Amino acid sequence: MRNKSIDRKSQIISEATRLFSEDGYDKVTIKQLAFSCGITEPALYRHFPSKEAIYENVLESIENRLSANDLFENLEIENDLEKFLKRFAHHIIEYFTSNEDIYRLLMFSALRGHPKSKKVFQIIRGSYVRFLKQQLDRFYEEGIVIKKNNEITARCFTGMVFDCALSFTLWRGFLGRNYKPEEVVANNVPIYVKGLIN
Repeated sequence: MRNKSIDRKSQIISEATRLFSEDGYDKVTIKQLAFSCGITEPALYRHFPSKEAIYENVLESIENRLSANDLFENLEIENDLEKFLKRFAHHIIEYFTSNEDIYRLLMFSALRGHPKSKKVFQIIRGSYVRFLKQQLDRFYEEGIVIKKNNEITARCFTGMVFDCALSFTLWRGFLGRNYKPEEVVANNVPIYVKGLIN
């Protein structure tokens, strides 16, 4: 019985993630969500007391979906700045173009001013910024890069890459020609490397 309850909760969170990322929190109704799950509204309320509770669970589930830990562990021992930045950028672009619902949720939560939007931002984008800043500090200590404000550099580089991921998904075709991720990384990473390398 407990496993069925867990499965049903997972299903509700999965369907809610899809609906919230497509339409935003305000437009999704409990009736719509229950129908999408193939259950009644009272059945849905047995698992979650409110739509807000479902939304909070959806936002919290994002952290479990991110797959950056393996990347971070591998990059902590990389001493070639260009290889480091290329792998870092490729990971973000590949992950967020195949999981665009995560970025949609972030944008909807921020636009709505949801209290958890800052936490979601920190989970999604902040984790990359913090890691890159730490690694740029390491590169500086090892004499590989020159002294810069590594927090600003980490924010700007990560922001550029996330913007590229958005261009391949949500903003596809808005600017005309669509560039392949490899083209973007090959063009932009050397610019950063030349500005940073000692």
